[in-house]
Amino acid sequence: MKPLFAALALTTALIAPGLALARPVTLTTNLSDYGGRGAYLAIYVTDPSGAYAGSLWMAGGKSKYYKHLSDWARFTAGDVAQVDGITGASVGAGQSLELTMDLADALFDAGYTLHIDAAVEDMRDSPNEIAVPLTGNGAGQPVQGRRYIADFTYAF
Repeated sequence: MKPLFAALALTTALIAPGLALARPVTLTTNLSDYGGRGAYLAIYVTDPSGAYAGSLWMAGGKSKYYKHLSDWARFTAGDVAQVDGITGASVGAGQSLELTMDLADALFDAGYTLHIDAAVEDMRDSPNEIAVPLTGNGAGQPVQGRRYIADFTYAF
């Protein structure tokens, strides 16, 4: 029940920021020039114990490829309802994805971690490509990706 509550709280902060103290946060993901097709990205949050707390965004609209975002798929059992309404096109090599959304203040400096899984058709999957603790001090600090993401930042 706790993961459901956490996901609901996270979703509520995104959908109805007036119901929870929230702040606009800009997430910027810069992809490296890896020489392949567009990347699928799953952006999600885990709580201090490492349990799934909710999905923030999915880049890539064909659900048949979501299983290649393996950590996200493991947490959600591949449930596409987790990303209904929060999907966009895949992101091409060398391109950037910039998203601004309201995130609950309670997620920052409380042990929550933002993760990005990445996958590219006909190339290796990259689960947990980015894992960054959500902290006030971490805002604006670039984090290097492991395979397809050149760097990622979040800013208030």
